[in-house]
Amino acid sequence: MTSGAARSAPLETGQETASDFLARIAADNSAIDARHVAVIAAHPDDETIGCGALLGRLRGVTVIVATDGAPRKESGARAHGFASAEAYAAARAEELAQALAVAGVDSAAVVRLGIPDQQAALSLVPLSRQLADILAERGISLAITHCYEGGHPDHDATAFAAHAAVALMRRRGMPLHLIEVPLYHLGDDGMLVQRFPDGREGLTIALDDDARAVKSRMVAAHRTQARMLAEFPCEEERFRASDIYDFRALPNNGRLLYEGRDWGLNGARWLELTHKAMAELGLRELAP
Repeated sequence: MTSGAARSAPLETGQETASDFLARIAADNSAIDARHVAVIAAHPDDETIGCGALLGRLRGVTVIVATDGAPRKESGARAHGFASAEAYAAARAEELAQALAVAGVDSAAVVRLGIPDQQAALSLVPLSRQLADILAERGISLAITHCYEGGHPDHDATAFAAHAAVALMRRRGMPLHLIEVPLYHLGDDGMLVQRFPDGREGLTIALDDDARAVKSRMVAAHRTQARMLAEFPCEEERFRASDIYDFRALPNNGRLLYEGRDWGLNGARWLELTHKAMAELGLRELAP
């Protein structure tokens, strides 16, 4: 199993564009024309945790959610009071719609890809290609997505696919610039939330009363996830221009939160899947 440092250098192509966007969102609390922007999340609720307050300012933004948020093992649905994974997925889709309505995101701007929860890593190639197609079709040139942090395998799979989409779109002559947000990873004393795992910070936006109210209402909409979301304060949001990651290496120096959870993956299997996907996609760009 390869661990080591998965981070290389800041993303060269498009870093200025990402930096300009970060400067714009830091300058004031005004609305932003975001028809060229997408938020790419692994699960319903990740969009809220990562950038819920910002979503309330992004006019015309596209929101893409990779999974349906419902593990296919029976215990996953039953633990949340549902008889089946399908019923659980439907509830999470409704919660997502309600949360995004709070932020003023039009339902036509939401794309749900429907991969089963905890299975995104098994779909790296089709997910990467599908993302590139959607982003190209919608004229997206900047996306906000997960950093590569070893918290949840679906988060890392979505990060992989977003970086793969950068390379796939570059082949079409269409630039895509990435901004990343942290959700959670394994720290020295357990789960550490909303901090980048490598310690290199970016932009931290302290939320004012209005922004906190929007984000709190979005959090409340994800009722089935109330216990988990209680771990995330609605005080600030963090962003930075995305790194070029070496997806041949594990994130967070090989310390994976998901290896201690029943989430269907370990580091060795993750590396097997990323190596295979990189070869099939022909993406040397994901290995600096």
